[in-house]
Amino acid sequence: MKPFQLPRWRFTNCCGPSWGHPPVSNGTTTATQSGGRRDFIKTATAGVAGLAALATWPKAAGAQVRVFPPPPPVVSPIEGLIDFHVHTAPDVFGRAVDDEESAQLYAARKLEAVVLKSHTALTADRAWLLRKHVPGMKAFGGIALNGAAGGINPEAVQWMWRMQGGYGRIVWFPTFDADNHVKHFKDAPEGIKVVGADGKVLPAVREVLKVCAQQKLVVCTGHASPAEALAIVEAARDAGCDRLVVTHAEFDVVNMTVEQMKKAASMGAKLEICAMGPLMGPQAHLAWMRHWRQVTYKESAGHIKAIGAENFLLSTDLGQTGNPSQPDGYAMLVTGLIGEGVSREQIRAMGREVAGKLLMG
Repeated sequence: MKPFQLPRWRFTNCCGPSWGHPPVSNGTTTATQSGGRRDFIKTATAGVAGLAALATWPKAAGAQVRVFPPPPPVVSPIEGLIDFHVHTAPDVFGRAVDDEESAQLYAARKLEAVVLKSHTALTADRAWLLRKHVPGMKAFGGIALNGAAGGINPEAVQWMWRMQGGYGRIVWFPTFDADNHVKHFKDAPEGIKVVGADGKVLPAVREVLKVCAQQKLVVCTGHASPAEALAIVEAARDAGCDRLVVTHAEFDVVNMTVEQMKKAASMGAKLEICAMGPLMGPQAHLAWMRHWRQVTYKESAGHIKAIGAENFLLSTDLGQTGNPSQPDGYAMLVTGLIGEGVSREQIRAMGREVAGKLLMG
């Protein structure tokens, strides 16, 4: 018995038929096989000619082509931008990536800076560590005034901004513990209040705002109702705060009207647009997100056109297990808004200039 011989080369195309030498029979090399390299060149030449012919096919025939994802963009759509709202591990909620992993993903896309947010823990110290572990990435943190921080607690804010590095720059008024939030989602009879029966902010809120004004901290309204958010913005302005943000102003739990957004903007507040907005709603892939209404790119673009890009900032609010990565979500937000007529200059204004002045101005 003659030994089995493998041909010198053999290719299989995507549809199954083979290119190259025919199978060896009885161990004898045929004349076709012996052509070797010469036959390979002939085959390749014929293939190139065939590919050139494809370009002249009618459109009907050309419709039956393989579909691939597009190549990577020459320039990252989020290059130089800032994500003002990032959720990462460690946390009490499921997070897909930790601080360092998120920053590494963002560094690869050439993002400028991130703001680490936790509903329950200080992030000013984590911002210091992140800068150490991912050189070149500007990281900032802060504190959310939920129950874990003692509620509306001026002392917690004082210790936050004192954290080593000075990267604790943001104060979020109550989020998931906010009175408006728990009543909206029927989580509890009541939550942490920011305004009294007269609609004015409570004394403890004013004490927090004094610290924010003195240290030039960014005041974010959290999950307050539109009326409560406007009351916080007004009191903050009166206290001398000049860095004000209405937290995800379009989301269900806040859901400002255009007129309310205009009023907030007239008092100097910036309105946050988040990449998670279009992912929410009845069609959401995660059950907990189906309790929030969807905020479409078209809706956000309409707000930008009505109120002015200089009054908005961009962020993702992403990081939850099962959701797109923060860089992918941010790129989706940018391309979605551009698709609705928002210019690249406006994207840069909202995603870099506004956020940069809040954090570093």
